[in-house]
Amino acid sequence: MKLFTRPATILTLFAVFALSALSAMGPIHAADDWTPLFNGKDLDGWEQHNGTATYHVEDGVVIGKTAEGSPNSFMCTKKHYGDFELVFEVKVDDGLNSGVQIRSHSKPDYKNGRVHGPQVEIESGPGEAGFVYSEGTGRGWISKPKTHEKFKNGEWNKYRVVAKGPRIQVWLNDEQIEDLKDEESSQKGFIALQVHGIKSGTGPFEVRWRNIKIKE
Repeated sequence: MKLFTRPATILTLFAVFALSALSAMGPIHAADDWTPLFNGKDLDGWEQHNGTATYHVEDGVVIGKTAEGSPNSFMCTKKHYGDFELVFEVKVDDGLNSGVQIRSHSKPDYKNGRVHGPQVEIESGPGEAGFVYSEGTGRGWISKPKTHEKFKNGEWNKYRVVAKGPRIQVWLNDEQIEDLKDEESSQKGFIALQVHGIKSGTGPFEVRWRNIKIKE
């Protein structure tokens, strides 16, 4: 009987060591631990603030359409998010400025509910797509934007946004555009899809989003 005890003990010690090593590495995430923010069918879990632009779903895509005379419109998640990684794809008509709000708010006691907070810029090129603007606060650009042509006009563009503490990083079509620290904005809030207001006599324009996913 003693001949079988020692190998079993060695195996037990090895198992304990392996588990300890894995624990020291921290939590392990599955490759598919992304959470869709958009179910591909309707806007359940979202709500509109400000403006009269229209939003609807078609073939798994959220489509926002401008309305003449409307201020900026926002389709906002009902849930608030703090630290996260966000990915989405977007295609926008030439001539329309748009964006995605992160960690933003709409409060009755602040400018009658105006949406405010950091906005990741969406703009056909040459433009400032991927830089970060402080919507509705009067601060203007949080970034120091530079005009570039990394946004593909008339095509789907892939964004990746990582927000952790005051740090915000943005990639556009796999190229890093921004890496900044924003100590002034809230570090938790909703995510919103913006349809920008337009000048009278222009448009209508559309912006489309798909594959909107988040990893907290």
